[in-house]
This record gives sequence, structure tokens and C-alpha cells, in this order.
Amino acid sequence: MVSQTHPAKFRGASRYVLDDELAKIVNISIALEMPLLLKGEPGTGKTMLAHAIAENLRMPLIILNVKSSMKLIEALYQYDTLTRLNDSRFADSGRDVSNIEEYIKMGKIGQAFAADKKIVLLIDEIDKADTDFQDDMLDILDQMQFDIIEIDRTITAKNRPVIVITSNAKKDLSDPFLGRCNFHHIAFPDRDMMRKIIDVHFPDLNTNLSEACMEAFYRLREVRGVEKKPATRELINWMRALQADPDFQLQSLKAGNIPYLGVLFKKSTDLYLANHQ
Repeated sequence: MVSQTHPAKFRGASRYVLDDELAKIVNISIALEMPLLLKGEPGTGKTMLAHAIAENLRMPLIILNVKSSMKLIEALYQYDTLTRLNDSRFADSGRDVSNIEEYIKMGKIGQAFAADKKIVLLIDEIDKADTDFQDDMLDILDQMQFDIIEIDRTITAKNRPVIVITSNAKKDLSDPFLGRCNFHHIAFPDRDMMRKIIDVHFPDLNTNLSEACMEAFYRLREVRGVEKKPATRELINWMRALQADPDFQLQSLKAGNIPYLGVLFKKSTDLYLANHQ
């Protein structure tokens, strides 16, 4: 039986800048016990939101990283037939090979269901999976139970997890899938929001340096033809690189000389375009 508890309120975390609209959709999803689907380009903080929710609500976090070849059963449980076969051949493992349950290992969703306390379950990059995976997974999450066929047992969640699902919008999700989630699109931070993010990570940073870095960063994001634009993570790492360089000169940056472009751009063609803007 899934336990019912008064929903906690998410109010942000130590290193996650939260806007009001996102806070509302997180809290209504928790209250309604519905999965929250987050879309947005890479680097907009979708994955980090799940970490922030877990931190703020003091819940464990379980992460299912979806792969294109993944089958739903892998996210639920795995039956280790090979180990059981080896144990039956050599008889020195100390296990009871007649007890199949000894060879059942819970997957990430299985772990979330088996947890003794309420947890945050992050299902990361769901758009990598095929439609059947997506829809069947939401059936499981709706019912909060699944069957382990090998031992004829139904696993029912002890507590309904707080479910966060991310998508990079590389593939359309099915209408039934979308209909069973709350949805929020995380736009790339504008300059005002980015200033708040920078202030969290660099509370003592010189204002002139901060503004010069943001000016260069947003200009580089507009370079025509770039396939993978630098995201917030790259900006933060780039600013750390500048701070770590004793020879860095702010005036040089203001004059358009941008060092460490390889921290901002991770593809050769993008790096070439940035160098020849």
C-alpha cells in the first residue's frame, strides 16, 4: 500500500536559483503526486533540479539514466541467470541456487519502490527511449507496482516517489505520455537570471569581471552555425578557469581576446567558428 503523507514544500536549494513559476509546478506536482516532465536545451538545469529537490526536502535521490537501447525490465529488475548457472556448476558461492530470489537485483525504479522512505526519482533524458518504453514506464509509475515473473511476486511501492523526468526535446514524446505528466519548459537563463546564478557560485566576484564574462558568453552563444552552444555549466567552468590563471587580464577580455574557448565549446567545428567569429 502506498503511504500517504502531507506533501513537503520545495523552496529551492543552496546552489540552485529557482524562479517562481518553476517552484509552483514542482510543488503542485508533489501535491498531486504526478511526474514532472522538464524540457529544455542541455545545460538549463533540468537534471540539477532533481538534485535540488532532494537536497531541500532531505530525500534520497535515485537516478535512472535512460539509454537508447534500454529495455524497461532493466529499470525494474534484473535476473542474473549467468551467476546462478555458475553457482550451480561450482557449488562454492554459499548461495542457495534453488532460491531464484537470491539472483534478483532491483533496477533503479525497483530501488525507488523498495525504499523505506520517500525518495526523489530522476528519469533522465527520457527522449532517448522508444515510445513503448515511455508509455509502459508511465503505466508502472501510475500503478506503483510491477511483477517479477521469475518468482511470481508483485512489487508494490512502499512510498510514492517524487518523480522528475527530463527531456532534451530531441524526439517527440507520445500524447498519452504527455497527458500523464505535468510539464515545464526551462528556458535558457536571461541575463538577469544568469547574474543570480553567477552570484550563487561566485559571491565575491568583481562586478566588472562578471559583466565582461557574461557579455562575451552571450555573444559567443550567438555565433552562427554553432551546433552545441555553451551552457551555464560551461560559463561557470570558464569563469573558474579565468580566476585560476594568474596572467589573465580583464582588459584583454574586454578587447575581445577570449582565452580558454575549449572550456566553452566541446566540438571542433564549434571551436573553429568561435575562433573565427
